[in-house]
Amino acid sequence: MSHASIERLQRSMRWRELANALLTACPVMFALVLGGARAGQVLMGVACAALVGIIAAFWLMRRLRRISLVHVSNRLDASLIQLEDSSGLLLRDRSALGVLQGLQRQRIEDRLRQLSLPDLRAPWPWWRLAASFVIAGLIVLASGWRPAASNAIAPAIDTGASADSGTSVPVKLLGSTVAVMAPAYTGMPQREESSLDVKALQGSRLRWSVRFDAQPDAVRLQFIDGDEIAMTRNEDAWSAEFHLEQSALYRIVTQPALAPEFDRLNRLDALPDEAPQIHVSNPERSLSLREAGQDRWPLAFVVDDDFGVAQVDLRITLVQGSGEQVGVSERQLRLRPESGGELRHRTFRHVLGLSQLGLVAGDDLIVQVEVSDNREPQANRARSASFILRWPIEPDVETSGIDGLVQKVMPAYFRSQRQIIIDTEALIAQRAQLAADAFLARSDAIGVDQKILRLRYGQFLGEEFESGARPESSVHGEDEDAHANSATQQDALGGDHDHAEAPARFGNEGDVVAQFGHTHDHAEAATLLDPQTKKLLRSALSEMWQAELHLRMGEAEKALPFENRALDFIKQVQQASRIYLARVGLELPPVDESRRLSGERKDVRDRPGVLAAAESERAPIDRLYRALQGGHGADLDTFDAWLRENPRLVGDALGLRAGIDALRRQPDCLDCRTRLLDALWKELPLPPAATALRERPDEQGRHYLDLLNRQESP
Repeated sequence: MSHASIERLQRSMRWRELANALLTACPVMFALVLGGARAGQVLMGVACAALVGIIAAFWLMRRLRRISLVHVSNRLDASLIQLEDSSGLLLRDRSALGVLQGLQRQRIEDRLRQLSLPDLRAPWPWWRLAASFVIAGLIVLASGWRPAASNAIAPAIDTGASADSGTSVPVKLLGSTVAVMAPAYTGMPQREESSLDVKALQGSRLRWSVRFDAQPDAVRLQFIDGDEIAMTRNEDAWSAEFHLEQSALYRIVTQPALAPEFDRLNRLDALPDEAPQIHVSNPERSLSLREAGQDRWPLAFVVDDDFGVAQVDLRITLVQGSGEQVGVSERQLRLRPESGGELRHRTFRHVLGLSQLGLVAGDDLIVQVEVSDNREPQANRARSASFILRWPIEPDVETSGIDGLVQKVMPAYFRSQRQIIIDTEALIAQRAQLAADAFLARSDAIGVDQKILRLRYGQFLGEEFESGARPESSVHGEDEDAHANSATQQDALGGDHDHAEAPARFGNEGDVVAQFGHTHDHAEAATLLDPQTKKLLRSALSEMWQAELHLRMGEAEKALPFENRALDFIKQVQQASRIYLARVGLELPPVDESRRLSGERKDVRDRPGVLAAAESERAPIDRLYRALQGGHGADLDTFDAWLRENPRLVGDALGLRAGIDALRRQPDCLDCRTRLLDALWKELPLPPAATALRERPDEQGRHYLDLLNRQESP
């Protein structure tokens, strides 16, 4: 088809434009990346290459947009006069053409089949390609030409001529090597660093070997704290040793002095030996409850250390008794790791026999893992969190006559789930004697009680009240008798029958909260309910939801298992935490009877006048920053002394001390002052929070407020 021929010509023209763009831009982009790498500015070279690529892509898109089918058709008409400037008809729909236009289109198609298509592609831009390669070559050459580095080997100097002339030639540093010997317990091999800035493990020994272009008379390592280490000469090298215990700054001092480009501070960073890491996999929770018949408590944990684990001890604490009669006994076991593990990654498993330890109902068994590593002379020690195994006891049963002796640890409505279970079991037992409607009504009434209980529990988890309550007519006739019978059964079991229709008792916490309160801000819900207790409450609520669902549908048998599980969760909540509070009395200062009511104010200070504004421990940083920023004299010595005493209060104490030393040596150096200000800016303390004054409204705002006041006024 003729139309396909025009499209083929368009593709060939676009491919030629793409090839021209790639051959023009790629050499320059490659040269920029290579030049940046050779100059040590890789990111800068990549950024420049990306910018050139974006420009080339934008130029290419404009060129490709111009090569449309109409443009190709016009170029084709200009190249072949046989087409009679009618190739544009090939781009139009045949059905939309007239009779003469259709005949002309057919003639053009026939002629295109007989003619060979011309080459409409743009010619190769040789001058542009040559310019691109020339520019790329210049970039590569420019990146390769750099002045000699400051640490390059300098040619030998005729010391004899210098001595004869009486002039002092600065000493230049030819090369240096620092051997790092880590402590023996690490097992790390010796390594060598070519840089004078060294990072090594704390406790390592460092040995310097330094060579100069001309042998100086004396060489020493001068630390910024004032300590010095004299270096000894061994043939053409000077050496010294140092025991690295803490990070420090030092410089090499020679006689005669070093050249200025070599006279700088160097860093020694002491890396600490990290303490062991303990990962406990069993038990999964910090508080576990003993299950029925459980006599073994398995423990499993993994210990990781960067240079090996030395010993692992299991500390066992048994807490027995209650109230003021609490007894505590401790013992310690040395554990052995499982075989086949690495020295730096140890796995431990141990099983405790509960009966052998003497655990009985009401006791707590607390275990804690203590680990030490191989660090010398003093090992690093780590201790895991405490894990508690609790043997819960059954709640105390209240009997008549001793109500005042039993302290209720939870509100009364936390015990009404047992009554719902008794009502459900009684309803299931009477199913054969009740009609279907009566059975459904009683089941629905118990479901309403379950709903009320669920809502009361929900208050302690921040849930809202649901609208509606149990209607008084939901219990009729024999239902009331059955309800009374179940209440009698509850009294026989020592429980409480706590339904919504029971009258509120004056001063009872549960009734007051249920009637007037909203426990989003309840003190007990906000502080005493730990996450584990809240999780148990959520589980109890979930079981209550299912029980209520089946009770409302008249399926009491299906609701009973959910009710029992909800009661089990409630029992766990009642035994969820044990709190011991020390009894203390109120001790008031003695009253001076000789001065009482005398009106004498001697030696009585004004309390507001005694108070002084608290100063942040990082306040010296702010003072030095303000002094340097203001341009007046800054007390660098005082700040340096504070920095030596408090290195942990800043992120990079060595960097700050290096900046102070540079500014102290060159007080008029603006770059040194700027670098120190930049370093101090990162360490400035955060300003204290303060209230901002409300902005005064403008004229339009005051007019709006006046209109609001007029509308509110009667």
